[in-house]
Amino acid sequence: MGRLQTLTGGRVASFTNAVARRPGSAAEERRPSAPLTAFQWATRLILPAALTLWLLSLRHVDLGAMRDYGLLQVLPVLYWVALGLLALGFCLALADRRTGSGWFAGYVLGLIAVIHATPTLLYPTLRYSWAWKHVAVVDAVIRHHGEVPHADKLAIYNQWPGFFDLNAFFLQATGLHSALGYATWTPPVFNAVLLAPLLLLYRTVTRDRRLLWGAAWIYYSCSWVGQDYFAPQAFAFLLFVTVIALVMGQLPGSVLYRTGEDRTGDTRTGGTRASGTRTSGTRASGTPSDRWPVGRFVAVMVIAAVIISSHPLTPFMLISALVVLSLPRRNRRVVLPVLAGTVVLAALWDATVARPYLSQNLGDFLNSLLKPDTNVVSGLAALGSAAPGQVVVSWVDRGLSAAVFVLAAVAFLARPWVRRTGLPLLVVAPLPLLAANAYGGEMIFRAYLFALPAASLLIAVLLLKGRARPETGTRPEGGDGSERSAGPRPDTRPRLRTLAAYPLLVALLGGLMFGYYGKESANYFTEEEVAAGRFVAATAPPGSTVVSLTSAVPGLYLRYDENPQVQMDEQDLRDRERLVKDPVKGLEGFIQRASPEQPAYIILSRAQAADLYERGILPGGTVQRMDSALSKTPGFIPVYRSKDAVVYRYQGAKS
Repeated sequence: MGRLQTLTGGRVASFTNAVARRPGSAAEERRPSAPLTAFQWATRLILPAALTLWLLSLRHVDLGAMRDYGLLQVLPVLYWVALGLLALGFCLALADRRTGSGWFAGYVLGLIAVIHATPTLLYPTLRYSWAWKHVAVVDAVIRHHGEVPHADKLAIYNQWPGFFDLNAFFLQATGLHSALGYATWTPPVFNAVLLAPLLLLYRTVTRDRRLLWGAAWIYYSCSWVGQDYFAPQAFAFLLFVTVIALVMGQLPGSVLYRTGEDRTGDTRTGGTRASGTRTSGTRASGTPSDRWPVGRFVAVMVIAAVIISSHPLTPFMLISALVVLSLPRRNRRVVLPVLAGTVVLAALWDATVARPYLSQNLGDFLNSLLKPDTNVVSGLAALGSAAPGQVVVSWVDRGLSAAVFVLAAVAFLARPWVRRTGLPLLVVAPLPLLAANAYGGEMIFRAYLFALPAASLLIAVLLLKGRARPETGTRPEGGDGSERSAGPRPDTRPRLRTLAAYPLLVALLGGLMFGYYGKESANYFTEEEVAAGRFVAATAPPGSTVVSLTSAVPGLYLRYDENPQVQMDEQDLRDRERLVKDPVKGLEGFIQRASPEQPAYIILSRAQAADLYERGILPGGTVQRMDSALSKTPGFIPVYRSKDAVVYRYQGAKS
């Protein structure tokens, strides 16, 4: 009886101590609050100050002055002061161990707003020509109630329609007229939503708030690739991170495997309850953690199915990540069922819905497998013909990407405990696909994007944490149920280390701005350019040919199922040389079938001129030379003209 009272008394005392320590408990509320330190005051004041300065900086921005460096050269000094101040405030928050998650969330969401909402607030129209193209695909899906006929080169979207079908369903359910109304806000909203699966992924490795939010900050500071606009790849990437986070949380080595909450809400850390009893690697329900709960496994497979139906590349990235995660023997009971299910679903989709596209391009895929070196360098083409500013932008992009991988490698070497996590495996997972296919020259950038979430946490560990592992667990001490740390001595220099990391964090953020804002002179469209594209879509009879120099035309594909498009920058070198030598004769081969019933429309615009100048694929003055030549040639009738765009109609040679 005495032993029972001792055990019961010890557990009651332990429970009482835990409640007293629990944030928000009555015992804590009675405890007088400590005055705010200088760091805490700075953290609370800098965030609203930085956001206020940012909004004030956007009042007067001359978008027409953008040239080689895009938005970089027109944003005022006040904008950069706000960005630097925001980074300083975040570092001060990291330097104080008492900073709550709410303030960290405010800083990271503030960073997302400053980076990704700036173009949305400044531009009068939707940014980026591919976003306009995807809006057009959604409209076509609605018009045809599903698969779009006569889609020509956009027929690939019929084989991976998940993203477009979901948007079509949303528009019809809400009564909205077009996706154009919300596509403008996709970058800031997408990045804000992505924060949730990122944090879920990071919580499978650590519960340290500084590491969690530091990794999120680093991710958004280095994600320069720009795959966050209204596009299926952005949607699929969001789902990819979600699946990986769910799988990582189920692995035996994850924090979520070792911890949980019982019905009283007491935290179990490192496999030890607050009362000092071992949990033996089980969750609160008693289910072994390395076996999938049925509901969660079904949810993971549903998400994988949506990825497979929405984008051709992301399923292979997912399969590659699952393969490398299954290499450690301890992970296989968790990973192999998801891997097998994903492979089966992808094979079924590719053998049925996507079969037309894969059959047509199978030869190209096989050739790519035989040329891995060409695939790797395809995204790093020669820059000699590009605009001088774009050469600088490209080298900064490369430098930032290299810095991310180098810092992640240093973390792998300097912080041995991260080797027991899945982070290094996730960083290298995209590399096999980099050697397998060029993906139109973009595979190297996509590999960087898919490796970035894991690499960001490795960098955060390197910069913000000493050699001690963040989760050290607890062990009982004495007979009264009290606890003490079971891990190594905690890091005693977090403030110095965090402040020392500030210059590097600012440098990473500066590199991002080059890659993300450096091409905005071609990504930005004026209202006159939008009006020109809509004019053609509204007046061109079905079967008309629409000719442009590049895809930098808003609304170019608004009725792509009815009017075939010709982009001169996609033609072979001989056709482009003929166009440069004589703009009129260079067009003849593409508009020779024009007739009064099905004329040809030639669109020339400011953004196309900027696009050609930036990329150097055609001489920078090609737009002006074509406008001058067509205006003097009989048969080419200017049917729309503004200061930023002109449209010519050609009805065929007179007999």
